[in-house]
Amino acid sequence: MTSLYDIPLHTIDGPGASLADHRGSLLLLVNVASKCGLTPQYEGLERLQERYAERGFTVLGFPCNQFGGQEPGTADEIQEFCSTTYGVTFPLYEKADVNGPGQQPLYAALTQVADATGEAGDVQWNFEKFLVSADGDVLGRFRPRVEPESDELVTVIEAHLPR
Repeated sequence: MTSLYDIPLHTIDGPGASLADHRGSLLLLVNVASKCGLTPQYEGLERLQERYAERGFTVLGFPCNQFGGQEPGTADEIQEFCSTTYGVTFPLYEKADVNGPGQQPLYAALTQVADATGEAGDVQWNFEKFLVSADGDVLGRFRPRVEPESDELVTVIEAHLPR
């Protein structure tokens, strides 16, 4: 089986990347959108980034336009929105399909993981979250309505911080 670290990605600016660039860090991967009712979750995601970055944690955002066309912008527009509206400092990756025939290979692997109710499969909506350990193992899947700073998510983050 291929490691999550081996799956090729591109940053929102275009350069090649992979999760290996963050090896040793606890990662929260989130499919994000700028025009969604859940978009204010960017605030909580950024607060998590600020609170835990020095302890080996980072949020990774994957813009996605598959749910109601709620991320229609270009890479530059997405970066501008995230920076000016929510002060986002965490890394963003290129716009990706998280479901369907054009599914990004990273999400093909992530969607095999079940959530707390035992359900795996397609991402349900924007702001679904996957927590990946410092060793590259998926620790948990949190559906879109789970707030970034909820006890449910923060408890797992704090239990797995690498430092």
